[in-house]
Amino acid sequence: MTTKEVWKFYAEDIRRFILSKAKDPVITEDILQETFIKVHTKLHTLKDKDKLKPWLFSVARYTLLDYFKINKQEFVVEDLEVESEPEPNLHSEQDCLRGIIKSLPKKYRDPLFLSDIKGMKHQDVANQLQLSLPTVKSQIQRARKKIAQGFMDCCGFKMNDEGHLVGEIQDKADCKVCH
Repeated sequence: MTTKEVWKFYAEDIRRFILSKAKDPVITEDILQETFIKVHTKLHTLKDKDKLKPWLFSVARYTLLDYFKINKQEFVVEDLEVESEPEPNLHSEQDCLRGIIKSLPKKYRDPLFLSDIKGMKHQDVANQLQLSLPTVKSQIQRARKKIAQGFMDCCGFKMNDEGHLVGEIQDKADCKVCH
């Protein structure tokens, strides 16, 4: 399927989803365009065409998060859940990520959340948590490694030579993170 075909079939659904979260038609159009730029550059990596629609919503969700992070606007992460077509038995990256983050010790979870989700600078995180800057940097790095390990343990991803997670999520009934 080409990007043009994806646009034809799914652009309106994605637009409605973004508008329901952004609440501004101009911002919605910007985020929609940014979403489809990402889709265009990564569409070839999608191996299972049956997962196209959930993947599109994931791209839109992360693009929304990026927008609110860059613009330093308050935004509740739970608000990014897709209301349509729930698929309760699917094993998704979002299920695992949510479970992995919840399972992180508080000393790793808090700095990671402030840095990677709220977009705070490491020094500001250190000041807020009353920790030293090297401690905060170390905790954030350890949290990221634990998240990567969680994806490898739970979802069947592998680490490539460049240190990036690769693979497709596998349905694992024995996943202790999200089941």
